[in-house]
This record gives sequence, C-alpha cells and structure tokens, in this order.
Amino acid sequence: MTAPLIGYTGEHMIPFNAPPVVGTEIDFIRSAMGSGKLCGDGGFTQRCQQWLEQRFGSAKVLLTPSCTASLEMAAILLDIRPGDEVIMPSYTFVSTANAFVLRGAVIVFVDIRPDTLNMDETLIEAAITEKTRVIVPVHYAGVACDMDPIMALAKKYRLFVVEDAAQGVMSTYKGKALGTIGHIGCFSFHETKNYTAGGEGGATLINDPALIERAEIIREKGTDRSQFFRGQVDKYTWRDIGSSYLMADIQAAYLWGQLQAADEINQRRLALWHRYRNALSPLAEQGRIDIPFIAPGCVQNGHMFYLKLRDIHDRTAFINHMKAADILTVFHYIPLHDSPAGQRFGRFHGEERFTGRESRRLVRLPLFYNLTDDVQSRIIDAINGYFS
Repeated sequence: MTAPLIGYTGEHMIPFNAPPVVGTEIDFIRSAMGSGKLCGDGGFTQRCQQWLEQRFGSAKVLLTPSCTASLEMAAILLDIRPGDEVIMPSYTFVSTANAFVLRGAVIVFVDIRPDTLNMDETLIEAAITEKTRVIVPVHYAGVACDMDPIMALAKKYRLFVVEDAAQGVMSTYKGKALGTIGHIGCFSFHETKNYTAGGEGGATLINDPALIERAEIIREKGTDRSQFFRGQVDKYTWRDIGSSYLMADIQAAYLWGQLQAADEINQRRLALWHRYRNALSPLAEQGRIDIPFIAPGCVQNGHMFYLKLRDIHDRTAFINHMKAADILTVFHYIPLHDSPAGQRFGRFHGEERFTGRESRRLVRLPLFYNLTDDVQSRIIDAINGYFS
C-alpha cells in the first residue's frame, strides 16, 4: 500500500471530507496554463476523456462542468418533453430529478431496498405507464443497482436508462463499469467524490453510438463546433438546442493528476473502508448498528462508509457525541418526495416503506484519500465510546 502523499493529521476538527490531493496536480495545471488554451476541449480534456473511454469501455466520454450538467445534458439528448415520466428513487440528490424537471418531465419515485439503499428493481415495472421515457438508477455509495432486470425492463418497454453514477467511478456490476451499462452514464468529479477536477466536474458517458453526434452538438451550445475542429465540416453553425457543457482545461489538468493515481486512490479508500468494517462489525453483530451491504456481483470503490442507527434520535445523539470529540459526521438526502419541489414536480408510486425510515437512520463517517491511519483510529475509538 502506497501511503498518501499528503496525509490529513487531524490537528483540529476532523472533517467529513477533504478533497483528494496526490501532489502532481500543480505541475499539470502549470502545463495547462502554458499551453495557451484554458477553455474546454484542450489537451488535458482530450487525455482524460480517452483515459475514461479506454479504462471503462464507453463509446464516448465527454467531460462536463458537473454531474448536474451531465444529467441535464442527458435529458436534452433524450428529447425529454413536458408530460414525459421519469422513474427514479426519492433517496438521491436533487440534481437527479432537476435535470428532467427542467425539461418538463414528471418524476415518478419508487421505494428503495433497505439493504443497498438503491432503487428497488422489483417495483419499477408497476410504475411504468405509456408516458414513461426513462429509468434513472442511482448507484448509492458506489454500490451498483441490480442492472440486469432494469435493462431488461428498458428493452421490454423501449425505455432509456440513464445511470446516475456520481458516486460510482471505479465500481463495477458483473464486471462492467458503472456508468457504461445504461444508454448514458453520468459521473461526478466534485471534491466530495473519489476523484475531483479541482472542486467541481463531471462526465457524460455515451454508451449508445447513435447518440454520440448529437451529444457533442448539445455540449457545444447546439453547434457542430467539434466536427469543425476535426475538419468534418467547413464551418460550424447552430444545429440544435444545447448549452455550454464543457469543463475548463485547467480543471481537466487537475483531474488528469488524479486519474494517473486512480488505482492508488482506489486502493487507499478501500483500505480505509475495510478498516471501518472490520472495526465496527462487532457492533453490527450485536445489533447496535447496520453497516453497508455489498450485493453479489458488485465491486465497490470505497466511496462511503455509513452507519445506520436505531432511529433519528439515536443518530442525533451520535452526531453530537462525535462533534464533541472534534469529528464531523453527516447525514444527507431528505427524501425528494417529502420536499416541496418533489411534491410539485413528482409523485411516489406504491407504498413508501423504506426511503424515509432509512434516510432518518443513516450517518456518514469521514472517509477521504488523505485520511491517515492514526486519524481513522481516533474516529473508531470515538464511535466505540458512544456505544460503550
């Protein structure tokens, strides 16, 4: 195991997250600054896109400013129109829904599985109507949804599948990289993710070759500028709707440093994840907590380690205990169907058994590449102190 180049020593409050730094990013940023091209689709953008295509086996990867932008780009690419229905879990970040609501779609929420916290694949078919256009599986914590039955439903009903793989870079389902199984996949390179493009960033993975040409046009403000620079057209013109969905090349330079160390970062995060699991398994066996479940056929990326406590009161007490020990632990995702916008723009199909209950129990532990073993030991000691 290669130790992180820059370790977080936890001298003050231990944060929930610190952006990953491998130490080479500054050299690549200087190189980008000297290239004379800082806007999108520069040399580092091309390198990152080719690396992602080759590593994960996607037909085309296009870097974007954020995963939010990638999801919005997917909604435009699939020609989502007012009244179309899009099926997704309620336990997700707002961007998953917003991208389709912006096109006028109605969001149809279905319940999650209590084991993986992913959308329950057995509930999707009953939610499909003649207006359904897209299924959006969200790979929570980098653990794959059960994609085979989801893709089978998409084929049966002629639907598109957009994978929200914001947390899933380097994870796989039955040997296939998350984000490459559906028609379109969306990655995040936000600073809270395993790899970052200097704070923000994303990628759109186009897995259906028939969608590539239009995807490039939408990403370039609706113009055929990419084709023009490749010499395929003699002038570039406005061809379609679109927006500015390009990542700045200086951000791609930061990301390139991260991708060069991708395996090292992955191994370190998994080592931290397994150390949490080994240390906290006795509490799980005693029934005091639940810890993450990895479904068969799934290889995860150490994105997140969470605990599920008895209820919201237990969780609040735990968070306060950890804060008193100078350790920041967080929860997230108020279920979208409970929010004002969720009620306005969507509906919950079927019985809601697990989404709310599990969201009120869950708390995330600090887990980031530059976390040192000594600091992680402090966190584990504080957790055991709460339960003792």
